Amino acid sequence: MVVPAQLTAEAVNQLREGIDLLLGRWSALQMAIQNEWGGRDTRQRAQQLAVDIYHWLIRPAETLYVDDLENLLDDFMLSLNTEIDDGSIEEISDNLMIMHEECLEGNFVSIERLRQSIPAANHRMQVVNGDEDSTSSSEDESMETAEEPDSNMSDLTVTDSAQTPAPAPKVDADGWTIVSSRRNRGGNH
Repeated sequence: MVVPAQLTAEAVNQLREGIDLLLGRWSALQMAIQNEWGGRDTRQRAQQLAVDIYHWLIRPAETLYVDDLENLLDDFMLSLNTEIDDGSIEEISDNLMIMHEECLEGNFVSIERLRQSIPAANHRMQVVNGDEDSTSSSEDESMETAEEPDSNMSDLTVTDSAQTPAPAPKVDADGWTIVSSRRNRGGNH
C-alpha cells in the first residue's frame, strides 16, 4: 500500500500563501470582489474560497482531479453572478495543482516566482487584506490585469506589466465593463 505524500509544516504555509497569491492575481475574481458582484459579502466569500481550495488540495488519500477543481472554481464564480469563459479557470486550476505537487516535493519555485512578480504591498490576496480602501495604483494594476487575464500564468512567470500599459477598459451603453475573451484578442488592441 502506497502512503500518500504529506505536506510539511513549511509546505503548508507555502501552499496557503501560494493560493492567496494566485487568487490575488486572478482578474475575474478581483473584479467580482471590487464590484461586489456576489453581494456585500463577496470579499468574505472569496476568503472562504481560498480556505476551501486549501482544504480540497490537502484531502488525505483521495486522488485529486483538475476537472473537480475547475468545477469548484466555476461554481464559486457563478455564485458571484460571474460567468467565466476566458480560460482563466483552467489556468488557475492547473497552476494550483502544479503548486500543490511542488509543495509535496518541498519545491516552492512556483510560489517564489509569484511572490517576486507581485509588488511587496500586494503580496497577499486582496480579499485577505480586508481594507475597503484601495490605492489608485492597486486599482490601476487590477484594471491592467483585467485587460490581460493571467496571460503568463501557465508557467508562473510574469512580465513587467509596467512596460506595456493596458488599454482603458471598454464600457458598454449600460455601464458594464467588457472583459474580452482571450480567444477574441487576436491583434486588435
